[in-house]
Amino acid sequence: MTNETNDESITPIGDLATSLGLTTRTLRYWEEVGIIESVQRAEGAARGYTPYFVRRIKFIMKLKELGLTIKEMQDLYVAYGEAKETERMIPRLLEILDEHVNTIDEKMANLASLRKDIVDYRKRLATKFAESVAA
Repeated sequence: MTNETNDESITPIGDLATSLGLTTRTLRYWEEVGIIESVQRAEGAARGYTPYFVRRIKFIMKLKELGLTIKEMQDLYVAYGEAKETERMIPRLLEILDEHVNTIDEKMANLASLRKDIVDYRKRLATKFAESVAA
């Protein structure tokens, strides 16, 4: 159910949501918070997305997989700007990704420390249990 408008195919929100494994509510929410746009629609018509907007939605899905927050995606959208200047967005995206790598590194260090504590505690318990059974 794709319509043609200005030589660009328009994918209805329901079809797009199904094809991407999202809900229509998710797409509407992303539009409400300003990280995606749909094409202008006639009164009562369903939201629709051009191939350009579909690519942007796929990009947002990837950013979400990488752990970016809605706020960070809003910042990227602002950095991208009305002029659609990728060179304005890339430095901000790199900065955000660096922050996420640092956060992951911190979490990994904390998890490694927790793992060591658990292993040490387990060894102490196992030793005490073995001693109590032997006695």
